[in-house]
Amino acid sequence: MINFKSSGSISGAVHATKEAMNQQILQAVCDEDTMSSNSVGMSDLSDEILLCILHHVPVCDLLMNVANVCQKLHTLCHDKTLLTNVRLSEEYLADDQLVRRTLKQLSNHVQSLSLNGCYWLSGSTMEHLARCRGVTHLDVTGCRLTSLSLSRLLSSLSLLRSLAFDVRPCFNSALLSSEAVDSLSRLTELRQTLFTPSYGVVPCCAQLRKLMLQFDIPDVTREGVGVCCQLMVGQSSVPHYEQLEEFTARLAPGEVNQTLLLLYLAVFSVHIPKHLRIFLVSIPGPNPAHWPAAPSLAQSLGERGDLVALQLPRSWLDSLSLKRALEGNSPKHLSFSRCPALWPQVFQSLLNGGVRDATQLISLNLSGINHVPYSECRSVEDQLVSGTVSQLAAACCNIKHLNLMHTHYHHEHSSGLNGEAHLCASLARFKRLRSLTLPACALSDGLNTSNISTRNPALSPLFQGLKKPPRVGLQTYKPDSEPPPSGNGTSGLALLTAGCPFLETFELIGPGFASTLPRLEPCSRASVEPRGMCAWARGVGDTHLAALEALPRLHRVTLAGLPGVVRGTGLVQLTQQCRDLRVLSLANLGSLKTMSYTAALLDALKQCTQLQELRLEQPYLNANSSFFEALSCCSRLQRVCLISRSGTFDPSATETFMENCCHVIMCHMFMGGTLVACRTLQKALLDRFSVERSALSVAIYPLQHEDLPSVIRGIPLTLLDQITLFQSHVAQPPHLSPL
Repeated sequence: MINFKSSGSISGAVHATKEAMNQQILQAVCDEDTMSSNSVGMSDLSDEILLCILHHVPVCDLLMNVANVCQKLHTLCHDKTLLTNVRLSEEYLADDQLVRRTLKQLSNHVQSLSLNGCYWLSGSTMEHLARCRGVTHLDVTGCRLTSLSLSRLLSSLSLLRSLAFDVRPCFNSALLSSEAVDSLSRLTELRQTLFTPSYGVVPCCAQLRKLMLQFDIPDVTREGVGVCCQLMVGQSSVPHYEQLEEFTARLAPGEVNQTLLLLYLAVFSVHIPKHLRIFLVSIPGPNPAHWPAAPSLAQSLGERGDLVALQLPRSWLDSLSLKRALEGNSPKHLSFSRCPALWPQVFQSLLNGGVRDATQLISLNLSGINHVPYSECRSVEDQLVSGTVSQLAAACCNIKHLNLMHTHYHHEHSSGLNGEAHLCASLARFKRLRSLTLPACALSDGLNTSNISTRNPALSPLFQGLKKPPRVGLQTYKPDSEPPPSGNGTSGLALLTAGCPFLETFELIGPGFASTLPRLEPCSRASVEPRGMCAWARGVGDTHLAALEALPRLHRVTLAGLPGVVRGTGLVQLTQQCRDLRVLSLANLGSLKTMSYTAALLDALKQCTQLQELRLEQPYLNANSSFFEALSCCSRLQRVCLISRSGTFDPSATETFMENCCHVIMCHMFMGGTLVACRTLQKALLDRFSVERSALSVAIYPLQHEDLPSVIRGIPLTLLDQITLFQSHVAQPPHLSPL
């Protein structure tokens, strides 16, 4: 029996007939009246079944190998359903020569072609894209393209309607030919990744309906020179986005990025595109630059009634503007990350008829929606309320993606304590939920009051959520001096797993967690609390991780900032049952002074046979031979990132691991040790494996190295997203995920 697994590349028609084809295979194998089971081969399967199988074969293998097996497979491999939409982005073993041969055979078939993140391909290989003259959608983000080569490419693709590319410091729009400008004038979709202050090709695109921007410009160059947001001469004429329907912008930290974004949005202060229905802007950090045109944008979106997705920085909207934007609309994606002033209006709009049809909502990001520094909490109103979430589940019954990171829920001290259901019971009512991000304290069943000092019968001021000023003669209260709560059960979590058995992505992040990765450290540390400020979160431990075994469909798991995880036994139980785990992210579990869950981690890794990505951050990680031996059991592993300020590594064990795991194309280690040792290992890995792995990316540096920020900026964005995995991607609208 052949087992088909779902894939994003399979068309809707193939999905609809998958079960019928499975039955057909079973009938062909089991029907003893027509044939014996031993005689069934590939040639006995129908063309529809074979096409479904071939959908899972990388296109380079499909055309260069499978097509040469026999005449029937040759015909099927050139079927238009396989070659119309082609994605080469994850074919990491395809070198320049193989890609060129593949493009030659694709030239008469392909209409949508993505090379997103193919950073390893040479510029001369990019020239061969001009063969594919029928391409209407092209993505070359992360590829090596100069202004001249882009001009020649655009001149050959007269049917192009969608383009995605990088605007690098060497980009010069003056080098674009008139034929290239003509092609740009017909574009309806454009995605630009900006590495330098520039309008890119936006001034040439008068018919744009979708504009997607990613700003990744550092404030300081590698030489230490400040970057000035001064646009190049001849790029001041920005079109007025007359046809624009979607605008999305994702910013990396930095003032230059915010300044450039406001230049792109300057025309909105004069005229709001009348067809605009998606507006998504993600600005990291606590203080996004103010945009005066936000209220008029909100009013315009509310008047039309066709809003699909909305995300704005917290300083761009007030409650009244938000009410106007949502009123009369039926949005599918909403994000109010780090907008504590808006959360009353958000719930009022969703629960009390402020939107036309709340059942249309698919993804909702409330990360930090009610967040204020925990020491400044004044009342239980600063926490999530189980009853309100229950109402939300009833009103927005089709939500698939929900993000509650950087919020608080304390079961013993929520309003309506007498008999009120646990928050997890309310979350269990989201029956269609597929991805969920929670604060650690949301899983706790409550504090054990026996742990509270008997000298003070009242609850600690910290537990009450009050900021108590210091008094003369009394020692200032320190949260970490309180013993961690014990006796917490997992009854709340059990309700969640029973109600949402189809969860595929689960993220559990402690309120005090902040990654040590330098690139995002300033903005992430500014938006989280000091470690240990929430005693409820400190009570979540191994038993809670073990309870996650009731979610066997999990593909992605993130666990970060959980000091209550001591031995890691729950991690073993989790991986034992969740056999299809593809992405695992672990950071700062247990004590930060020692890594007490090493043995359990090794046992867990040996069970992760389907794992493709691992990110592990722990201050005292010992990446020795035992660690890499366990990691070698993950035979499908493609990306591994280790971050440990005081960690050590074994160079010979690392090489052996890379030899055993032949699919690894990203090996990033930011640990302790000397710069010489790191560079020696990095060179050894590149010299030994880069020939057979064209896409190999190796970065091994001590965390204390002064040039590390430049190293991080030099890593391709597609791989950098893997490093920054702890910044939640749950409940993000299309084309946008936060840094």
